[in-house]
Amino acid sequence: MTWIEEVRGAAALLDGVATRTPVDASRALSQAAGADVWLKCENLQRAGSFKIRGAYVRMARLTPQERARGVIAASAGNHAQGVALAARLLGIDAVVYMPVDAALPKVAATRDYGAEVRLHGTSVDEALVAALAESERTGAVLIHPFDHRDVVAGQGTIALEILEQVPDVATILVPVGGGGLAAGVAATIAELRPEVRVVGVQAARAAAYPASMAAGRPIAATSVRTMADGIAVGTPGLVPFEVLHRLGSEIRTVTEEDLSRALLLVAERAKLLVEPSGAAAVAALMAAPEGTFAGPVVAVLSGGNIDPLVLLRVVRHGLASAGRYLQLRVKVDDSPGALAGLLGELAATGGNVMHVSHVRTGTGLAIDEVEIEVQVETKGPDHCAQVRKHVLDAGFRLVEG
Repeated sequence: MTWIEEVRGAAALLDGVATRTPVDASRALSQAAGADVWLKCENLQRAGSFKIRGAYVRMARLTPQERARGVIAASAGNHAQGVALAARLLGIDAVVYMPVDAALPKVAATRDYGAEVRLHGTSVDEALVAALAESERTGAVLIHPFDHRDVVAGQGTIALEILEQVPDVATILVPVGGGGLAAGVAATIAELRPEVRVVGVQAARAAAYPASMAAGRPIAATSVRTMADGIAVGTPGLVPFEVLHRLGSEIRTVTEEDLSRALLLVAERAKLLVEPSGAAAVAALMAAPEGTFAGPVVAVLSGGNIDPLVLLRVVRHGLASAGRYLQLRVKVDDSPGALAGLLGELAATGGNVMHVSHVRTGTGLAIDEVEIEVQVETKGPDHCAQVRKHVLDAGFRLVEG
């Protein structure tokens, strides 16, 4: 059976189960990219990400005997919720292993869908080892997050929708963790519209695919430390890797700063809430020079399940990366009114002081000096430069480094 036959079969299974998510035009990204940009909103999918597609297809094709034994999965959160929801819809008992530091809302949602959650290890890979061992011990079926043809076919249904929603699409940008989503999209596009460019996007701090593609075999990432927990996978899956390697698929990487800026832009301009991994495609678009990607471009927002605490941290980081926060360290005389004078000058610039701290002892400070560190909310990079110049012109001494 060809991939397109499998994907179309998956689409039939998902009819009435998975939501046909919308595509939204982004004027801000279109201007930056120099081409029409559309956002494929899988963050609005049931259970908050694309994962329900592959999980449901895999589980719907289990035999009655396999369903009776139950299923086991491992995930940082999105696959967990997809499996839990699919299990509830199909009447199957589910156990999901999640890393001990998995986002609490993802853990709670997985339990709310009816799955038993077991916290194990510090990564998806460690949780997967435990899940595999439990599967072998009990006979429950392991529902792998990306390394199975049914899962890849289920994720590939996104490509069918994109081709219907944006018929003249020229480029599709897809987040990559284990590779199931990218492989499903790439395999579908290769058979239906081979001229369309499919680009996978990994977090640079969890990028196993570039080295693996160069070597021709899956190679584990040297480290997996990224805010994008949804794509923090140490080793490519065999099934998706074979597809992506055979097709010579392009893989790009993005930094943590790229991810935070993308998440912030999607929230501010598209009015959509996505998690860091869900913003990876947009991050690649923003990081590339104008004209890099032929349009129309479709960027897949793969998920929206974000811990509010992580959201707060990422938004702050994104604001700093975008030049919206300015950190200043200023030496002043340790005398009454010195701090008030500095704050008055900052107020005159239109900057909003968010935080103030004092350092009164240090090797670089005289006995009658104090160092003041201030965090200022600004309107952007140009405003940052204006604030710095105003403070210097007012006679204050900035501490560099």
